[in-house]
Amino acid sequence: MKNKFRLLLLFAVISLSTSINAQKITDGQSVDLNGMSVTFNILNKESIEVGGKPFDRYKVSATVKNTSDKSYNIRLSSYPQVTTNIGIVELDCINATGSKLTSKKIQLKMKAQMINVTYTAYDRSGKLTNGVIPVIGSYYFDAGDAISDNAIFIVPQGEKPEVSVRSLK
Repeated sequence: MKNKFRLLLLFAVISLSTSINAQKITDGQSVDLNGMSVTFNILNKESIEVGGKPFDRYKVSATVKNTSDKSYNIRLSSYPQVTTNIGIVELDCINATGSKLTSKKIQLKMKAQMINVTYTAYDRSGKLTNGVIPVIGSYYFDAGDAISDNAIFIVPQGEKPEVSVRSLK
């Protein structure tokens, strides 16, 4: 029983620490997160039925702009390298259902820098040929850059999306 209580307490502390870093954001509002300006906008609203129940479907947009003089870079040391930490900010719609293959979150990620790599290989006739293949060399988010993305949130009818934003950097 004591171990279950400790596990429950640990889970509560972890979930509280992640929610402390989040800030609420509403339609048309901009929030400053450590030198990054995050803007959230509702683009479109329509009423729909899912499984016989009424819902509101919102098309939303999120933008992050690097307003600081600091650039973020992730340089890949070898290819292929699995990189999972390229997100900059995450917007979470607390009351989104996620039904009908819609989103509950928008994660704005760094831009990929593509590099053309020349390689040598034999073709079908046995002749040595050169080819070019694009690969990702790094991810970046420079000072002054802006990154945008759209998503669709389905929420219970009569409710607006309740969105919180947090920095991933």
